[in-house]
Amino acid sequence: MRALVRIFLVCLWVSTARGHQFTEEEMQDVRQRIKGMFYHAYNSYLDNAFPYDELRPLTCDGQDTWGSFSLTLIDALDTLLVLGNHTEFQRVASLLQETVDFDIDINASVFETNIRVVGGLLSAHLLSGRAGVQLEPGWPCSGPLLRMAEDAARKLLPAFETPTGMPYGTVNLLRGVSPTETPVTCTAGVGTFILEFATLSRLTGNVTFEDTARRALRALWKTRSDIGLVGNHIDVVSQKWMAQDAGIGAGVDSYFEYLVKGAILLQDEELLHMFDAYYRALENYTRFDDWYLWVQMHKGTVSMPVFQSLEAFWPGLQTLLGNVDSAVRTFQNYYSVWRQFGGLPEFYSISQGYTVDKREGYPLRPELVESAMYLFKATADHTYLQLGLDALESVERIAKTPCGYASVSASLAEVG
Repeated sequence: MRALVRIFLVCLWVSTARGHQFTEEEMQDVRQRIKGMFYHAYNSYLDNAFPYDELRPLTCDGQDTWGSFSLTLIDALDTLLVLGNHTEFQRVASLLQETVDFDIDINASVFETNIRVVGGLLSAHLLSGRAGVQLEPGWPCSGPLLRMAEDAARKLLPAFETPTGMPYGTVNLLRGVSPTETPVTCTAGVGTFILEFATLSRLTGNVTFEDTARRALRALWKTRSDIGLVGNHIDVVSQKWMAQDAGIGAGVDSYFEYLVKGAILLQDEELLHMFDAYYRALENYTRFDDWYLWVQMHKGTVSMPVFQSLEAFWPGLQTLLGNVDSAVRTFQNYYSVWRQFGGLPEFYSISQGYTVDKREGYPLRPELVESAMYLFKATADHTYLQLGLDALESVERIAKTPCGYASVSASLAEVG
């Protein structure tokens, strides 16, 4: 019955949205609403949480979460430019140069520091030419934000000093890898470096970063099973798979994303060849009725018939590769879950058509909206603009607080 309700909801949405074409005036109105949402959260961070990493929107204070980097400001830099706020970009870029220090005795996630800190600084550096900033001679191969990104990335290199070249999950920014650090890390924690590290190498001329990321990717590639799949967690010293669930969700997701986006960015046939091989195996063993399940990596037998909210990036990735028809069908499945609950629960049982106990919440993940953006760019279908508006209104309704936007930890069934 729940599956029938889900199908009805998505059919109703598609038939309704497909008939509406947004005017430029309507789109401008939505843009202003989005800007208002951004500044509600951003100003709340500045007023209540700076210099901590993140705002706590329920208590209106701050906390360090990923290493005491004033992370929200690094995250926000490129967004400020996208929104056209050059003055604030210049102020924050200068502030970060004065206040952020990576020589600190803190254990940091190698994965998170790369995608958030190194990636955020590189994006801001490459976009700074649009912000009216006085650029150094030789830009984009020089600049203060680039030097900060390189400094942060250097702090991560000791994590890759393993027999396999695959990194530990955590590194102390001052002391290197702890002797007691576990060698077990997730697949994404091994394969999500090539974009930032290759960009650093191309800009600085230091090949160490790109070589390091490629060594880790090639080591991971060699561990795939006889049927072409990789698991969820691996021992980076012994190369033994410690969790053998294969899928496209949590623990694996950005590995596949980086193979595709790395192939595009670097025009790299090796990375595309790797992804194409994985894609064939995933289509053969994990795809059922345009859902992607979790299977045992050696046997291909179903281990978890669930959809995870992190998987919602997949239709966008398919679209980038030109597989638009498949992307549309999978996207409609995922969006039917959004319509059912007003957000994507972390885990959704495909067979039961409902949330999984204790994994019902919605931590404001953006992946479904990202996929909608790619599909709109590929099809010009305003149906996907309507999704963006629906998502905006859902977040405003269920997540807004006086100090920002909070993750929804209660059952989405209760608030959707």
